[in-house]
Amino acid sequence: MKSPCSGVILAGGLNTRFSGKEKAFMSVGEVRIMDRLLNLFQELFEEIILVTNDPLKYLEWDFHIVTDLFPLRCSLTGIHAGLFYTSMPYAFFTACDTPFLKKELVEAIINSIEPGFDVVIPETAAGMEPLCAVYSARCLETVELHLERKRLKVQTFFNKIRIRKLRESFLRKVDPELISFFNINAPEDLIRAEELLAAKSITAP
Repeated sequence: MKSPCSGVILAGGLNTRFSGKEKAFMSVGEVRIMDRLLNLFQELFEEIILVTNDPLKYLEWDFHIVTDLFPLRCSLTGIHAGLFYTSMPYAFFTACDTPFLKKELVEAIINSIEPGFDVVIPETAAGMEPLCAVYSARCLETVELHLERKRLKVQTFFNKIRIRKLRESFLRKVDPELISFFNINAPEDLIRAEELLAAKSITAP
């Protein structure tokens, strides 16, 4: 049975380290990152939303394509758009540059939703993972207020809502290497991703 969450993929980054090339179109193990994510999301979610300010580039995929509602470029505007357009009470968010997101980890986060919490978010020694988390649709008004006030960091609205943090020890039970949080920020990360596949540290789709 699929989750009562929407699955939201954020593809609104500037990609400055890749000379503007869309990271979603980059291949890891000869599979584009967006294809990897869509294959995963189709197993988990009835509703899949892509947030991008360049929708024409993504028409080959079967998901609901939306754009930011605020003329700003940050993750919080993407979260706002995803929450605005979701038809579900909750939405799971990820970035379009996470090639190794594990189904088991996403399921663990979704299964940790409780009525008393607005956000369910992983927290490791490296900090919280706001782009691998579930947000309640109730967050929309608070997020919108922060954007109107130009408070653009995701964590800035966390003190206004109820958060459930998932401990690293819990996360490692389903993702021992925490590879789900690996993302492609720079060309060297793409090289590292291929090395992980070559070493069979990651299971290819």
